[in-house]
Amino acid sequence: MHLFKRIFLIGFMGSGKSTLGRKLAVSLGWTFVDMDEKIVEKAGMKIPEIFSVLGEPWFREMETKVLRSLAKSENLVVSTGGGAPCHSGNMKFMLETGLTIYLKLNPSQLASRLVNSKTERPLIKNIDETELPDYISGKLHEREEWYSLAAITIDGFDADIPSLISLVRQWKPDNF
Repeated sequence: MHLFKRIFLIGFMGSGKSTLGRKLAVSLGWTFVDMDEKIVEKAGMKIPEIFSVLGEPWFREMETKVLRSLAKSENLVVSTGGGAPCHSGNMKFMLETGLTIYLKLNPSQLASRLVNSKTERPLIKNIDETELPDYISGKLHEREEWYSLAAITIDGFDADIPSLISLVRQWKPDNF
């Protein structure tokens, strides 16, 4: 039996939270929730439009509301936005209400994943391809303070479901 009712996947954009989260949810027989998809649904517009029309502060506020609304549900695997843990006490909330897993990749791995999806990602859409690894490195440095608090950190580049499920099943609060 699990000691938790929710799994929160955290990490930088492009780290594989949504892809791995869907697979993990299926393997556990749980429900998958992509927070960005919930925000898009509530706003009625895509994330780049939200950032340009409503602004990042509105997005971050909605992100926190969506996250808090998940506390009422059980057996969830949640893909958070890359910046979600860093705002409004969200990381503390996730640590208190579920199991947090950080999908960690290095800047060059992330840049290679993100270079072809820049237009869909407002924080990097205007960054030149050659400057992308440095931008990611700086952002990772800022966010590591929150990401490093996760109960489990895994290599997001080689993450596989059997290994992740094994870690999840073995996890106990005293593993911190």
